[in-house]
Amino acid sequence: MQKIFQIGPKTFVLDQEKAEAAFAAKRVINGRATMTFNLLPLKYQWAYDLYRTMKANHWEPEDIPMGKDIEQWRDEKAVADVDRWIIRMGIGYFSAAEGIVGDNIQHVVRELVTAPELKLVLGRHAHEENIHADSLLYMIASLGINPHECEAMFEDVPTIVRKNEFVTRISKDLRRDLDLTKVENQRLLARNIFVFGQCMEGTQFYGLFGMVLSLYRQNKFPGIGQMFRYTLRDESNHIEVFRNLFMDLIEENREIWTTEFKTELTDLMKEAVALEKEFIRDCLPANAVGLRVEDFLTYIDYIADRRLEGCGLAPLSGGVKNPLPWLAEMMDIKKEQNFFEGRVTEYQKASSLTVAADDEL
Repeated sequence: MQKIFQIGPKTFVLDQEKAEAAFAAKRVINGRATMTFNLLPLKYQWAYDLYRTMKANHWEPEDIPMGKDIEQWRDEKAVADVDRWIIRMGIGYFSAAEGIVGDNIQHVVRELVTAPELKLVLGRHAHEENIHADSLLYMIASLGINPHECEAMFEDVPTIVRKNEFVTRISKDLRRDLDLTKVENQRLLARNIFVFGQCMEGTQFYGLFGMVLSLYRQNKFPGIGQMFRYTLRDESNHIEVFRNLFMDLIEENREIWTTEFKTELTDLMKEAVALEKEFIRDCLPANAVGLRVEDFLTYIDYIADRRLEGCGLAPLSGGVKNPLPWLAEMMDIKKEQNFFEGRVTEYQKASSLTVAADDEL
């Protein structure tokens, strides 16, 4: 069908069949090659919906007061040494990890996908990783931590080094020209999306999230805790972006989904869990007030099983119950007014849908 527009002396013919063919050629990979950014009509509605949710959740680190955190950090009696150590490990690990995630999104995944709405949501994802990295700089500057200590931590703490090496080796395989019509290369991309979305952001980030937010519940480091709450809410969306991307990639390329590949992914999650448990023991070498290392180890088993099941894979442990149910409530951020500062610290716009915390944790 053609639609003809007569505008003055000129005639314009729009070919609907050609447009429909272009839409049909939208794919996660190996789709229609175009330099334009034609989002409509949307094929991957979930990508646009998540983009809008992520945009509505926008926040800036500098809007969060750090006065109480600075006071507690400087007062030797206000918090315990183990509390400060958890904060140091959080800053040391995430200052490297957020950059690794953002770099992989921009220079691997976003370059390989072909549908514009996927590129749109991945661009927002990368932007949020920049905000998270910026928040860590804000924490470091506010507390007066020597930035070289952070560099030393992700160079010299073995459990941090091993976690970073685990994901960078997965990313490195895709940093070359690839023929994505080949099944083995499609599998490399699917593995990357699974590891970064479900193993790293979805599992390996959650040990420290739980520890920092445990301190926050005790009114320790409230500014840092608030930034981690916003980051946690962002991460729930990131996990869903990569889970949906993974599932659509598999659906469009069914030859990837072999028994051997499923086993490989399960083994990668098993490795991620083992690395995270070693790291948790370094973050919390001894139990502290309101923090038991066993709870965080069990929590990682619980989270890993949920991530696997969300991708159609069998759980590693099975039947593990969440030892930290309060953590889901931390994501359900309602409108909060800072009356002393006169600023609203809630970044969820009224027009957007709230995140269902219990479905994400």
